[in-house]
Amino acid sequence: MKVSDILRVKGHVLFTIPPEARLLQAVQTMAQHDIGSLVVMAHGKLVGLLTFSEVMAAVAEGEGVLGDHIVSERMDTHYEVCGPETTLDTLRRTMLEAGVRYIPVMQDDALLGVISFHDVAQAIVREQDFENQMLKAYIRDWPEDEGQPETAGAPMPASTPARS
Repeated sequence: MKVSDILRVKGHVLFTIPPEARLLQAVQTMAQHDIGSLVVMAHGKLVGLLTFSEVMAAVAEGEGVLGDHIVSERMDTHYEVCGPETTLDTLRRTMLEAGVRYIPVMQDDALLGVISFHDVAQAIVREQDFENQMLKAYIRDWPEDEGQPETAGAPMPASTPARS
């Protein structure tokens, strides 16, 4: 399975915010859409990623108050990216090794979407469910005479009774 397969199932809806927006606006957008990240765009280009981790750090520093912070002050500008042809296994390892929950999907300079660790987990479960169904169907349809030892037609030796 590839990242493009995950995007196809997930869809290409992107929630973006400009770097000059107030952090409160970002929090409201994230809460309204029940999302954990926003893509920060300036002049049609990806310039950062804002996740709930950066927001929570700002809340902690402000002792519960966001104040007048703007997105560019808190966004992550050093983020991992992947492409649509990236395999699920590579993506999973990248996310684990980098310790990230969200990865933008880029093709050349175009942003195609954002993959979350939740999306990866869902894709793995779907893939395993499919494989499980295929294996069960294969086993269920197994011909009865296949896989039997060559002596299948020979009489079985009589068993000796167990001694007490």
